[in-house]
Amino acid sequence: MSAKSAINKVVFTPHDERMLAAVQVKRRTKKKIPFLATGGQGDYMTFICVSVTNRKPSHVSITKVKQFQGSSAFVKRSQWTIDQLQQVNGIDPNKDCAEFDLMFENAFDQWVAGSAGEKCMFIQILHHTCQRYNATRKPEFVNCQSKLLGGNSILHSAADSVTSAVQKASQALNERGERLGRAEERTADMMNSAEQFSVTAQKLAMKHKC
Repeated sequence: MSAKSAINKVVFTPHDERMLAAVQVKRRTKKKIPFLATGGQGDYMTFICVSVTNRKPSHVSITKVKQFQGSSAFVKRSQWTIDQLQQVNGIDPNKDCAEFDLMFENAFDQWVAGSAGEKCMFIQILHHTCQRYNATRKPEFVNCQSKLLGGNSILHSAADSVTSAVQKASQALNERGERLGRAEERTADMMNSAEQFSVTAQKLAMKHKC
């Protein structure tokens, strides 16, 4: 089981939530934490997760989850509602990059994702989630590539690719059907010709007998 699947199962499912997106991150500027609340110092992995409740009305949260070195457990460290998210900074609107910032009412974090692709997918899903569930005050998305904010997006491109593949397959089947139809028509014509030839041959045979 992947780390993200495990986080969804351990952290969110027990609270009747489902995880919409998660990205593994590291801080661009490290904070000095001499003592961890778990009882000691150590390395850890950090995930930023977006989740929504299964029950209505839906509530969306952004959660910081950590996994400490030597432990298989995932620990929920901080959590914000989507209404507390004020700004998402994609850092560079002109090219893919792994860096991004999240600004909340009471916190500001500078992150770098494992890859530009992971960051792009996370921001796109976060933007879509904000548009769908945040009816009061939507956060500001700055320095983000246009493909992440709708229109020519990654998800839309993927959907377009699937649609295109289906259309091509349908066209191929139609063309095959047309070819089969023409073959059936030719076969029918040949059978009619053979039948007419047989009738003519029979008539000629009867004529010669007479």
